[in-house]
Amino acid sequence: MPTPSALLVGGTIAIDHVKTPTAEAENLLGGSASYAALAASYFTKPVHLVGIVGHDFPKEHLAMLENHGVTLDGIERSEGASFAWSGEYHENMNDRTTHSVSVNVLENWAVQVPEALRGATVLVLANMAPGNQLEMLDQCNAPGRFVVADTMDIWISIASDTLHEVLKRIDLLVINESEARVFTETSNLILAGQRLLAKGPRHVVIKLGEFGAMLFSPPAADAPWVLSETTFFRCAAFPLAEVADPTGAGDTFLGGLAGYLAATGKASFDFEDIRRAVVQGSVTASFTCEAFSTRRLEEITPALIEERLGIFQRMTEW
Repeated sequence: MPTPSALLVGGTIAIDHVKTPTAEAENLLGGSASYAALAASYFTKPVHLVGIVGHDFPKEHLAMLENHGVTLDGIERSEGASFAWSGEYHENMNDRTTHSVSVNVLENWAVQVPEALRGATVLVLANMAPGNQLEMLDQCNAPGRFVVADTMDIWISIASDTLHEVLKRIDLLVINESEARVFTETSNLILAGQRLLAKGPRHVVIKLGEFGAMLFSPPAADAPWVLSETTFFRCAAFPLAEVADPTGAGDTFLGGLAGYLAATGKASFDFEDIRRAVVQGSVTASFTCEAFSTRRLEEITPALIEERLGIFQRMTEW
């Protein structure tokens, strides 16, 4: 068995209030880093989590993460109120209305990574302000590290220059399709993938929600999947008859992908490694959609992920 690489996840940890056409729930575990760290824990341990919570953050959420092998030494406790989000999904679960965002402890947060965690060789910059992502990058400088980063539309709009600095320093960008189109000023996702690669990352994944994901890498002489001057892979999403709550599915995808890479114990990753990681992330994300928040993700096992991967492979091979 390979020795897994150290994995460090930084980003938001939140309290969510979610309403769907059939149900509603409050005080849920939310935040990009929460989902990513939990998903990664099914592939490798320990997973180190960096973030900030307020005095009102439910202790049971932190206990659950710790029980899954997520270390909490990198979580800062504040006397302020926790970051909170409230939103509502409509009949088409791809349509969502945000009712409120309470930035609270994130407003003046400066990332502080404990010295003992800075040597992680797989680094996940989950969704947070690009300035915070740079702070984390500056503190975690292990030789040969592999950096995966996510972002969202607000940072593209209000912090584009800082985000571009982040892109020059990462190995893999994960971004959803609407953000990719806005960021690259094109509706063509193949062209968007090429333009994102040109911004600095060595690899790009564009998430397509219920339709899967697309992976773009530079041309490789021995790669059979070359499309429009990029090495390309398209992954479907695992089909679900019902979606209870899609919140956090993209962050679960991110964590599953990074957790798989860390579990290989490799010093570097090629296109084939990342292609397989995309599939692992896609299947892991499907569990998140089956219940509110992390409730379904909390109760799965690596064996269940493997079982669903086998089903997925049989569904998609031809």
